Amino acid sequence: MIGTAIKNREAELNTFRNRVLVAGLAILIAFGALVARMFYLQVIKHDYFHTLAEANRISMVPVVPNRGIITDRNGVVLAANYSAYTLRVTPSRVKNLDAAFDALSGIVDIQPRDRRRFKRLLEDSKNFESLPLRNRLSDEEIARFAVNRFRFPGFEISAGLFRNYPFNEIASHAIGYINRINAADVKRIEANNLVTFDSWGASKTWRTRLY
Repeated sequence: MIGTAIKNREAELNTFRNRVLVAGLAILIAFGALVARMFYLQVIKHDYFHTLAEANRISMVPVVPNRGIITDRNGVVLAANYSAYTLRVTPSRVKNLDAAFDALSGIVDIQPRDRRRFKRLLEDSKNFESLPLRNRLSDEEIARFAVNRFRFPGFEISAGLFRNYPFNEIASHAIGYINRINAADVKRIEANNLVTFDSWGASKTWRTRLY
């Protein structure tokens, strides 16, 4: 009886030791996995996550430089600026553009030509870039959008200066012009590692030399 009890106790002790060994080994493996994961995130993927963190902290907003007023020798204005508000869209933040435009059309007057122009710009740009949908918004439209802005993620209103040429195309070769960029322009810009807006003018020819 005593011998049997001793054997049972030794068996239980061996079982307990085996369980402790297995549990310790499992804890060691889990700890090793955590260390390996930490090394992967902190060392191997450091640059990647550092870039993401900087992107969350810093937002690059393009600022269009003000263009000066151009007059002739008699003081007649040939080119000037006027301020207006633009409704802009970041396509990557909008799940369904057409559905969003339909819902927004009850708040802001969006014509079919506005949609066509936006789609042309979308084809010639990157998905994460902010693109203009409607220019020259009225004060009433701005107020209505401000109230409903929470419903339209990816949409924003920005203020800017627009160019005005009182004499239209007269002397455009001398005072400059503004036009939309196209797909060929985008490729040229990326090839030269330049940054531009959704339009440019006579400086297009001299851009690589100016910068």
